[in-house]
Amino acid sequence: MSFSRLSFILPLLSESCVNRSLVLYINLRCSIMTSRGGSRLAGLNGYDKKPKERGVPHFQMSASLKSEVRKLNIVHFLIWILVAAQVIVSHYNLVSHDTISMPYQWEYPYLLSLFPLLCSSVSLPKNNISYLVLSMISGGLFSVAPLIYGGMEMFPVAKQLYRHGKAYRFIFGFSAVTVMYVIMVIAVQVHAWQLYYMKKLLDSWFSATQEKKVK
Repeated sequence: MSFSRLSFILPLLSESCVNRSLVLYINLRCSIMTSRGGSRLAGLNGYDKKPKERGVPHFQMSASLKSEVRKLNIVHFLIWILVAAQVIVSHYNLVSHDTISMPYQWEYPYLLSLFPLLCSSVSLPKNNISYLVLSMISGGLFSVAPLIYGGMEMFPVAKQLYRHGKAYRFIFGFSAVTVMYVIMVIAVQVHAWQLYYMKKLLDSWFSATQEKKVK
């Protein structure tokens, strides 16, 4: 009797043990797959975000510097228009010289400062390093150098005006040397900030290029 009971119980025990072991195996496999998938997804998310996070500061700095350079370029262009207008008006005798005097010698080479202005404007949309470097070099030659020469050229006239109060050139009733010195002071600051921001922009573009090469 006891043997028959044992023969009946043993299959049940074996079946339940098999079921339990299957359930444990399935749970173990599911947990392993979940952990693998979670770590892989985390890795993928980290990989996707890191390059973007690295690129954001360079992009923001480049955009900010470009904005400053564009503003300075606009002021530079307005100064260039004023100088060009005086040269054209006096050259073609459109207005009497008593109203707008003859330009000083430094104003003629300063007209070439349009070239670095154009190079700078062309370099900004596509981050063209070559045009930006060309703009910086030509800016020193065609923008800063004529202003230095002009300061020395007009200094004796300004000194005479200060000591004796005599002026021989006028622009709309104002002393021409005073008007041109005001324009010159503004132009010197504009060109100095232009070179500063373009140098910062050039460094930013170089660092971004080096990071792309490393990746």
